[in-house]
Amino acid sequence: MEAASHHLTRVLSHGMNADAVISDWPALTSAEVTRVLRHYPQLGAIKRLVWHSPRPFSAGCVMTTDSGDIFVKRHHLSVRGLEDLREEHRFISHLRSRGVAVSEVLRTNQGDTAVADDHWTYEVHAVAAGVDLYRDAVSWTPFTSSTHAFDAGRALARLHLAARDFAAPARQAQTLVSSFTIFSAADPLLQMQDYIERHPAIADYLRQRDWRAEVSTTMLPWHARLQAYLDELTPLWSHNDWHASNLLWSDSSAHAKVETILDFGLCDRTCALHDLATAVERNIIEWLAIPARDTQLVHLELLDALLDGYASVLPLSNRQWRALAALLPLVHAEFALAELNYFHGITRSAANAALAYDTYFLGHAAWFNSAEGQRLLHRIERR
Repeated sequence: MEAASHHLTRVLSHGMNADAVISDWPALTSAEVTRVLRHYPQLGAIKRLVWHSPRPFSAGCVMTTDSGDIFVKRHHLSVRGLEDLREEHRFISHLRSRGVAVSEVLRTNQGDTAVADDHWTYEVHAVAAGVDLYRDAVSWTPFTSSTHAFDAGRALARLHLAARDFAAPARQAQTLVSSFTIFSAADPLLQMQDYIERHPAIADYLRQRDWRAEVSTTMLPWHARLQAYLDELTPLWSHNDWHASNLLWSDSSAHAKVETILDFGLCDRTCALHDLATAVERNIIEWLAIPARDTQLVHLELLDALLDGYASVLPLSNRQWRALAALLPLVHAEFALAELNYFHGITRSAANAALAYDTYFLGHAAWFNSAEGQRLLHRIERR
């Protein structure tokens, strides 16, 4: 956070619960974007700043330039280096070449897709076609219609078809990437030990925790169910953050279709079922409402629509549906550890670090033992 003092303006961002909070990262300013756009002379001059993104892990804004609207995103170098961004951009470029409607990453006058300046890295995208219908929706909030859920499932399956011939190795990024390396292994405890050793901030946090016992109690029973399917999970580059707010829509109605796919910041080489399980985890379960006893947490009608949409393009066998159910309780685990790394090692938030480990890493997996969690898994298994 040493570079944060360079900019004083802060905006509200989505917190780790339903509340808005002051952002960890300073807001982008017109002067800062003007400096970045020197590398993009084709865009011309800035006319006005339109909107600040409320997403918490970076700073983003929409700017109007002489050539139209652009989206500028800034990361701290501790979160994303230049090569980290290029990894994402190569996947986006591949999907575009296969006809998938994704945002266009713009190139500098040197032909690069990312820029470094001081402690920051930047990427610039053309503002894509479609209505940002879920712009203000926080993580883990549901679709507002079954039509949206169905078309989101269909769009995800089309992305998976297009990704099949993208042969890049897994991501090198160390922070805030949604990987699938621990619970895809035959020995998760050994893999988690390796993961911890590669992330000093996580090692520091877990020094006071009996993480082996906690993982053995909470996670390994789910892994035992998943283990029978592990050899059948074909590696595939995937989006890994498939939420309604990362999609642009054809219009503002309940019958809108997916127009453009956004935000590949969590993408990595996982597998198709991991991505589909993430879509269920992000859009069907209202995790942030769990403390409210009178709130419906699971939206089974949206689940059915999402999975029907996916299966209309990529039908799944009975065994694949069972594998999806087995994977679901573990799908958020590694990203929760990535968040722990970020909160303990970068933003130094004790409250958010505890939330990442106790509530997201352990708590989400444990919830699937509840009556509602079991009902959701059985619904998937019976398809």
